[in-house]
Amino acid sequence: MARKATKQRIHQYAFAALLALLLIWLSFLVWGIARKEEIARKAVDERRAELALLTERQAILQENINELSTERGHEATLRQTYGVARPGEEVIIVVPPKEVPIQEELKWHQKLLNTMLFWK
Repeated sequence: MARKATKQRIHQYAFAALLALLLIWLSFLVWGIARKEEIARKAVDERRAELALLTERQAILQENINELSTERGHEATLRQTYGVARPGEEVIIVVPPKEVPIQEELKWHQKLLNTMLFWK
């Protein structure tokens, strides 16, 4: 009977070891799936950000196309690119105004000090 109990215990230990190995193997599989899911989620987020940028760029390009498809857009592009003008037009140069330094009015004691230190 002792032999039967020992054999039965060996079978139980072997079965427990097999279950432990199976549990470890399944844990590695779940870990791998979770890692792949995280990579896929990051890729989706990156693609959504890229799609938003491309959609914004498409809107800007469509505005440019709409602007260039008009006669005024053609003329503006020619003027900017090649610096041409219509016959009879002259060049206008806009000169910024001169900056006049603002002189602060001196207080009475500063005026007195300046007059006393005239040699400076």
